[in-house]
Amino acid sequence: MNTMASTIDPEDAQAEIDRLTAELEKAEAYEVRLRQFFVDIKAELGAGHAANAMSMLNEALRFIDDATDVVAPHRDA
Repeated sequence: MNTMASTIDPEDAQAEIDRLTAELEKAEAYEVRLRQFFVDIKAELGAGHAANAMSMLNEALRFIDDATDVVAPHRDA
């Protein structure tokens, strides 16, 4: 029997669950926003607005660059 799980403090376990839940919610919101970028860009391309689509792609790239905490979380030491 593995006793490691039984030695975890319930408060620590709940804190970790809360942290992981918050991280998942941030990741889900990031995914939704990114998907919306793709939908909007595709619509612009379909309408023949290539320049606007390129501008929107640049905005999407900035969004990705700004969201490094979601893509690759960093823990404070």
